[in-house]
Amino acid sequence: MSALWGASFPFIRIASPALGPFGVAGIRCVLAAIVLGVLMRALRDRWPPRSAWPGLAGLSLLTVVLPFVLFNLAALVLPSGYSAVLNATAPLFGILFAAAMGEERLTAKRILGCAVGFAGVALLVQLGPVDVTTPVVLGALACTAASASYGFGAIWMKRATMAYHPLPASAAVHVAAALILFVPAGASVPTMQPTTGALVSVAVLGLVTSGFMYWISMRLMREIPASAATSSAFMIPLFGVTWGGLFLGEPVTFGMLPGCLLVLTATALITGFNPFRGAPPEP
Repeated sequence: MSALWGASFPFIRIASPALGPFGVAGIRCVLAAIVLGVLMRALRDRWPPRSAWPGLAGLSLLTVVLPFVLFNLAALVLPSGYSAVLNATAPLFGILFAAAMGEERLTAKRILGCAVGFAGVALLVQLGPVDVTTPVVLGALACTAASASYGFGAIWMKRATMAYHPLPASAAVHVAAALILFVPAGASVPTMQPTTGALVSVAVLGLVTSGFMYWISMRLMREIPASAATSSAFMIPLFGVTWGGLFLGEPVTFGMLPGCLLVLTATALITGFNPFRGAPPEP
């Protein structure tokens, strides 16, 4: 998940200026709904009952519509690395919201994990200087609001996985998102300036990082706490740096190793994973 989502921010940075923030979000949701609908038909799954759609539409607003539009708006003024770093605040919002809802305990270990994760991300990405202007500040606030929406929505996403099968729920979420975005996305069509790079980017965003990976994320949430699932956000910048080094020739130095280790430590603290703990004996 982190490896693929780490590539989302460069794709958004390419597509958003050409197709517009609402255009990218709308196309992305339509493509995601199509690929999930095809998977449902192939697996002979059934759509959620009519009574479930209002709740799934609310989930769509929190985990799809608002984050997509806000990150797309930020991509007009912020480098993709800045958006990736600010996306790493999602686990903190998820933990706080889960604790407020009584879903999970707010332990010192998890709070420490968030702090360690932020420190690791800062070391890993090594952001360059950016002039602090009003558009930049607004872009940063948009990314933070998108991350908060992801974190808050994770609780409802966890509950949805307990009530419905992940694939039909994921498909319904993206159908609802496409309907919500229909008017604003349609209004942005006359101003679009599509390029090959933008079209390829939005296709990957819709078919892979939105549709298919949302389904995988919902399946994962059936097995682990929401806060553990959202901790994948800490590793997104790690993979962003890796892909940049492999395919774009961006520098990857040994100085990034401490950041990688801190990110992995943070993930272990939040999820409770301990690689040195032996497996329980078989009965």
